[in-house]
Amino acid sequence: MKRCIIIGKPNAGKTLFTLNFAAYLGTTPLHVAFRQDNTTNWKTYRLDEAVQQLTSSKPHHTLGLQELIVTLPARKGAKRIQLIDTCGLVEGIPAEQDIRRAMAATLAAVRDAHLILHIIDASRVKAAGTVEALGEVDYQVAQFGQLRDGYLILANKIDLPEAKEGLDIIAREFAAHQVIPISALYQQGFKAVKQFVQRHI
Repeated sequence: MKRCIIIGKPNAGKTLFTLNFAAYLGTTPLHVAFRQDNTTNWKTYRLDEAVQQLTSSKPHHTLGLQELIVTLPARKGAKRIQLIDTCGLVEGIPAEQDIRRAMAATLAAVRDAHLILHIIDASRVKAAGTVEALGEVDYQVAQFGQLRDGYLILANKIDLPEAKEGLDIIAREFAAHQVIPISALYQQGFKAVKQFVQRHI
């Protein structure tokens, strides 16, 4: 089964994208596998429950890998893939051990992924001094991603007024990569993301 990892900085909208994209693909209810410290626990949610319990405006709410299995129509019938939500990546080494462990698990999962969806908060690209601002982590992920055929940048929060300028900056800074503007909240741009994933599975 192909593995599609969702990666980016804290508060970029990775978890909300993962949940809403799974629902957009017709996965309901949501069966989520939580992988942390060599253990796996499964829990089933309605979409609204999952959004309420698994998303937060607080950085590092996700401290392990959260996986969902979704089905997409493909060239030869339907294909199942794993959508893997991850801990937000930051510059430097975090002081908190649980965040360090979660980031290490994220980096290990990226190496094994067939597709990488790199989420950048387009509304906060210029917010210097915040965890969401465009930074070295994004450039490093893009550099690693260029070695993969299945790498895509998702410029999230396009529903916010500040995101238009942010989208222009992302497109300019990552001109060698495909960038799709999305709103994880309102499922905007999801059709284009689905088509990209279908082409790479």
